[in-house]
Amino acid sequence: MANTAFVNLTTGEVIVRTTNREDLLLFIGGRGYGSKLLYELAGPDVDPLSPENVLIFSAGAFCGTTWPTSSRGHITFKSPVTGAYGHANSGGYFGAELARAGYDALVITGKASSPVYVFVTDSKIEIRPANDLWGKEITPTSETLEKLGRVACIGPAGENRVLIAGVINDRSRATARGGGGAVMGSKLLKAVVVKAQASRHDLPEAFKAKAKEMMGRLSSDPRLEDLRRYGTSILVDIQNMSGAMPSRNHQRVQVPFVQKISAKTLDQYVPRHKGCYACPVHCGRESVVPDGEYACGTGGPEYESISALGPMPWVSNMEAIIYSNLRCNELGLDTISTGVTIAFALECAEHGLLKDPELSLEWGDEKSVLGLIEKIARREGIGDILADGTKKAAERIGFGAERFAMQVKGLELPRQDPRVAKSFGLAHATGNRGADHLYALPTMDAAGIWDAARRYFPAEILDELMDTNNEKYKPDIVVHSEHFCAVVDALGICKLVSAENYATTPEDLAEGLSALWGRDVTVQELLTIGERIVNLERMYNVRHGFNRKDDCLPERFLTEPVDVWEYKIDPETGMGIPSEKPIRNGVVIQNLERMLDRYYELRGWSKEGIPTQQTLRRLDLRLSVYEG
Repeated sequence: MANTAFVNLTTGEVIVRTTNREDLLLFIGGRGYGSKLLYELAGPDVDPLSPENVLIFSAGAFCGTTWPTSSRGHITFKSPVTGAYGHANSGGYFGAELARAGYDALVITGKASSPVYVFVTDSKIEIRPANDLWGKEITPTSETLEKLGRVACIGPAGENRVLIAGVINDRSRATARGGGGAVMGSKLLKAVVVKAQASRHDLPEAFKAKAKEMMGRLSSDPRLEDLRRYGTSILVDIQNMSGAMPSRNHQRVQVPFVQKISAKTLDQYVPRHKGCYACPVHCGRESVVPDGEYACGTGGPEYESISALGPMPWVSNMEAIIYSNLRCNELGLDTISTGVTIAFALECAEHGLLKDPELSLEWGDEKSVLGLIEKIARREGIGDILADGTKKAAERIGFGAERFAMQVKGLELPRQDPRVAKSFGLAHATGNRGADHLYALPTMDAAGIWDAARRYFPAEILDELMDTNNEKYKPDIVVHSEHFCAVVDALGICKLVSAENYATTPEDLAEGLSALWGRDVTVQELLTIGERIVNLERMYNVRHGFNRKDDCLPERFLTEPVDVWEYKIDPETGMGIPSEKPIRNGVVIQNLERMLDRYYELRGWSKEGIPTQQTLRRLDLRLSVYEG
C-alpha cells in the first residue's frame, strides 16, 4: 500500500494521503481505483473541460514490480467525448515510475493561471511553470523534461482542447482514448514528470518467485512468437484474411493492397525492436523511413494505427502511414479516432456534405489525410469541426451526416468490423467508455482459444460459443472478458500477454496477487473484483443518464451486409485478386437486441441495462440505482 496525492492547480495545494486499504482490496488499483475516485469526485454537474473535472493518473498493484509487462499506467477522467466515464491506458515506463515513486494515484484538479507541469518524486510534488513548453510538440517537450524523469505530456492538440487528443508518454506511447489530452489542456497542464528515487523493496519472496516463473514462461511461449517477431502489425494480415479489416469508413471489410501495408512490409522500416518496462516480448517497434517526402523516425505504428490511417481512408502507402502516425504522436492525437474521423470526412465529401479549399478529400489521397491531421490538431478550417470527433461533427454538419459517423457513445470505433468480429461488435456496443476493443478484448472465439473456452464455459455451449458467426453466446464471452480485462488493468499489466491469448491466465494472476497481498485470492474472487469495477463504471454512466439506448452500433452494421473474399496476390502488382465467389456473403449483425438481452441477464442488470440493487449489494457497491 502506497499513497494517493491530490494536486489542486488552482490553489497550488498538494495533499498526500495513505491510500485506503479497503479501496485496494475492493478495486486492486490502476483502473479500478481510478474508477472509484472518479465516481466520488466528478458527478453529473461537472463539465468535462471545467476546472472541477479530475485527471487521475493511477498505477496498478503489479506496476513497477518484477512481474512481466508490469508497465501499464492508467488515466481516468470525465470524458469530453462521451460526457461520462473516460479512461485511457498505455505502456512504456511512466506508469511503472509512478508506482516506484510510491503512488497508487495522482489526482489533479483545478486549472492553473498559466501553463504548468507537475513534478513528482518519492518525497515531494511540485507545480512548476511551463510557459516555455506551451505550443511545443511531443518530442521537444520530452527532450526538455526527460532530464528530470519520465514524462507524460500533451501536444498542440491537447492545448487546443481537441476532443480526440490524448496524452503521450515516453515519446510515442499513447494514453489516447476518450479525450484525456483535452482535459489536460483545459487545466493548462502541459506535462507530468515522475522520478522514482528508490526501487520497490517491499515485494514478498513468494511474489518475486511467481514473477520470475512467469517471466521465464512468457519469454519462450510460442503463442507470443508472432508478436515478438512482428509486433501488433501481424494483425493486418489476419484481419484482412478474416474480413474484419475496416476500410473506406467501414463500407468494406478487406483491402486488395494488404501486401503493401503488411507486417512484413513494415518490418522493412524497423531497424530495432523495443519493449516496455519488465517486458520479455518487446513487441514495440521503432520505424524509420530513410529518405523521400516521408522521411522520419517514430515509435510504431501499431496495428490499430496502421488500420486507422491506412485502410480507413484507403491509403496504401506504408511510408505515408508511418509519417501520419508520427504526426499524430507529435501533435498528441489519438490515431484511432483521428483516422476514423478523417474517413468520416472523406465519406461526407463523397456525398457533397463537406469540402476544403486546399484538400481534395478523396479516398486514398495521402495529402488530404496529412492535411486533415494538421488542421484537426490546430482547429483550423474544417479541422475545427472534426476536432470534436465524428458524433459532434455530424451534428454540426447535418443533412444525414450521422450515417457516416462510426462511433458509440461518442467514441470512434476501433479497428474491427462488428459484422464479422461479432464478439467485438457486442463489446463495442456495451463498452462503458464507448466503442472499445480493449474494454473486453473478446478474442476467444476468433483466435480459437479452446483451452480457455473449456476452462471457463460449460461443455454443452462450446460449439456455438466458438462459432464466430453464431451470436447466441457472444454475450458470455464478452462478460467474462470484460471482467478479465478489468483485473488486468487494475493490476497494471499488458493485455497482449493475457486477455489477448491467455498466455497469462486468471489463475496466474490470482496466484501473483495472493503472494503480493499475503492471503489467498481465488480466481472467482479475482474475477468478481473485475465485475465490481465494470459495474461501478456502469453506474457512473447511469448517473449521467446512460441506459440501453446508448448500447448501440451505427446503423451500417445492422443494415448493410458485406461480403468476405479470398484474395490471391498478383506477383507483378502486389495487389490482391478476389476469388470468383465470396467465401462469406451478406454478413451483418443479425440481432443486437437479443445479444443485449442475454448480456444484461448474465450481468444481473435490468432490461434497460441498469445494475439492480441486488447485483450492487452482491458486489459490495453501496450505490443507489437512482442516485444523481
